[in-house]
Amino acid sequence: MKNTTFLIMLLFLTTKICWSQSLEYQQKKASKIEKSSVFTQIINGELKATIVYEDEDIIAFVPLRLQAPVHLLIVPKKEVHTINDISEEDTLLLGKLFLVAKKLAKEQGISETGYRLSMNINEDAGQSVFHLHMHLLGGKTLGPMVTQED
Repeated sequence: MKNTTFLIMLLFLTTKICWSQSLEYQQKKASKIEKSSVFTQIINGELKATIVYEDEDIIAFVPLRLQAPVHLLIVPKKEVHTINDISEEDTLLLGKLFLVAKKLAKEQGISETGYRLSMNINEDAGQSVFHLHMHLLGGKTLGPMVTQED
């Protein structure tokens, strides 16, 4: 029985270490969350941005580093750090993000040729701003989302 308990604990600890965020990332994340996000500063008018859409719930703007000919960030005004932090009450807000993406894709002339919607959540996905946001990417043939393995 002791060996079984020990093995279960060892497995739990090993899994926790292998599948959790690095300490460095956790510290950066906590520090950024403590401050007002860049997106909140844009929403509040404290930072300038090229805004392409805004209503009472959502703002969309051109990011500083374009990754495609059409690249927009669609951001809820409510500050939610990651998808892991959403709740049932955010259901309509999340649906609205997709409706705004659809509208902007059409306005940008990429709704028929194709576009990608992407959200990065935490370390392995490269999330660096801890305010939920959706990338709208298009205007060219986009490569695979991740490296394809044979």
